[in-house]
Amino acid sequence: MKSIYISILVFVLLLSNQMSAIAQCAMCRAGIENNVSNGETTIGAGLNMGILYLLSMPYLLALVLGYLWYRNAKKRKGKFLFHGEKY
Repeated sequence: MKSIYISILVFVLLLSNQMSAIAQCAMCRAGIENNVSNGETTIGAGLNMGILYLLSMPYLLALVLGYLWYRNAKKRKGKFLFHGEKY
C-alpha cells in the first residue's frame, strides 16, 4: 500500500514539473525567430540537436535497463537449472 502512495506522489511531482517545462516553449521560439531574422541560423540547428538528444535519452535508458534485466534474468535462470531447482 505504501508503494502505491509513493508512486502516486512521484507521478504528481513529475506532472507538475512538466508544466513548467512547457512554459519555456514560447521563450525559445521567440529567441530563435529573433536570431533567424538577424541571419544567425546556427542557434536553431543547435536547438534542434538538443531536442533530439533529450528525445533519445529515455529510450536509451530503457534499452540499457532492459538489457541488464534480461542478462540478470538469464543468469538467474541458468543458476537455478544448474542446481536442479525448477521455476
